[in-house]
Amino acid sequence: MGTRPLISLIYISAMTVCLGLAACAVVNQERFGKLPTGDRLGRIQQSPHYRDGKFRNLVPTPKFSTDDGMMSVIWSGIFDRAERLTPDRSVPTVKTDLKALSARSPQKDTVVWMGHSSWYIQAAGKQILIDPIFSKSAAPFSFLNKAFDGTNIYTADDMPRIDCLLISHDHWDHLDYPTIMALRSKVKQVICPLGIGAYFQHWGYPKENIREGDWHDKITLGGDVVVHVLPARHYSGRLFKENKTLWAGFAVETHEHRIFFSGDSGYGSHFSQIGKAFDGFDLVMLDCGQYDPRWAYIHMTPKEAVQAARDLGAKAFIPAHVGRFTIANHSWDEPFKLLAEDSDDYPFRLLTPKIGGPVILDAEPSQQFSCWWEATGKCPEAEQSEGDL
Repeated sequence: MGTRPLISLIYISAMTVCLGLAACAVVNQERFGKLPTGDRLGRIQQSPHYRDGKFRNLVPTPKFSTDDGMMSVIWSGIFDRAERLTPDRSVPTVKTDLKALSARSPQKDTVVWMGHSSWYIQAAGKQILIDPIFSKSAAPFSFLNKAFDGTNIYTADDMPRIDCLLISHDHWDHLDYPTIMALRSKVKQVICPLGIGAYFQHWGYPKENIREGDWHDKITLGGDVVVHVLPARHYSGRLFKENKTLWAGFAVETHEHRIFFSGDSGYGSHFSQIGKAFDGFDLVMLDCGQYDPRWAYIHMTPKEAVQAARDLGAKAFIPAHVGRFTIANHSWDEPFKLLAEDSDDYPFRLLTPKIGGPVILDAEPSQQFSCWWEATGKCPEAEQSEGDL
């Protein structure tokens, strides 16, 4: 071998080693968490939904519904971007004082949308937080998947004492490391699907405060509140290994109300099964943004979400997984526009609060909400006013 090929080989080898070390440094960062091992893994292996080293959906659910796969998604994300993926103005919001709400009206069942799939729920005097994202991005690195202007209105300091933190799965736009760490001193307990507890324990949450559930498990918060861990049609994974932890939706049930959150989920028969088991819901929050024909089985279109709300026997429906981040190649407000087009024909009320706006369950039929995604804030047929306390 001559000198020049030898130098080239040494250079390539050195670059390979450097890239490998850099990759190791990245994936070993705390934000990536830790997958389940030991007794936690042993419990996972007993789950009927875990086979051949992975969790499985109730029905076959390929991640991609076309043959194009990941390369098509990456190519489209770079070169084939739709118009108006992000708002051209600051998103209008309403910042409800959650500490005052919990102190002044602890028994007033209220749901506050915090953008995307983040929710604050006050139910029978309990304070519940679902999939909170207080960061300015929902990704492993801050320059990716940035939040829309105006939507970062809450921080951990704005939260009252949290009786229960619910996490639906481990994707970056649902399990946000900086937010989880900022909340640690305020959270009494965590309820999550099987395997997710490994992240929390690795991040310093006491093991005794972490309660993991399989689909159809129910966990009592104390008093009048029960949380049900329910099936969703999706997948999990924060880096290369997928489906090592479970994904789920939740029902929050009291003597007065039943509330359902789908988590990330494609459409499926599980919605009708859940609707029958609970005899309907007062309010549902359903995944209906970030849809794409290339991943048709793991997220719902607005039309599918409407059918899911019907299947669930919903009295009222709030769109979820929309309004704060761009993940799919459709205009940011398309889900709201499509849902509003036929809302008069729905057997439930479509509720469209601004980020931070309260929905009061007992007062919900009299609350009205604007079409805030429109530049004028007015709905096509009638002007409405934003609901308030």
